[in-house]
Amino acid sequence: QVQFVESGGGLVQAGGSLRLSCVVSGGTFRTLGWFRQAPGKEREFVSGISGIGNSVYYLNSVKGRFTISRGSADNTVHLQMDNLKPDDTAVYYCAADPGPYWEELVASYDYWGQGTQVTI
Repeated sequence: QVQFVESGGGLVQAGGSLRLSCVVSGGTFRTLGWFRQAPGKEREFVSGISGIGNSVYYLNSVKGRFTISRGSADNTVHLQMDNLKPDDTAVYYCAADPGPYWEELVASYDYWGQGTQVTI
């Protein structure tokens, strides 16, 4: 059974920072990433790291402010979020896939965390 442990969400003032972490168990997942969903909006891709050369991907609006990285343990991913803006307010979801290729489509992922609230 695949299980997620997400942490790091919270309330922060504009310009502040948060660090999200996600640990996935119950399988081997080469591709890990983050999506977010604001009230009344669809879930959208934020950032991902692929299983091929650890290539990283970012939503344009977070480039230069967010940094994704793998943790030292397998199936672990972090998202460092700096210079946060009110538009970043959302529930952030960790996504995982056994394959090596990062996909931006929500429908491409079968494994999801429970979400962590980020409020700016």
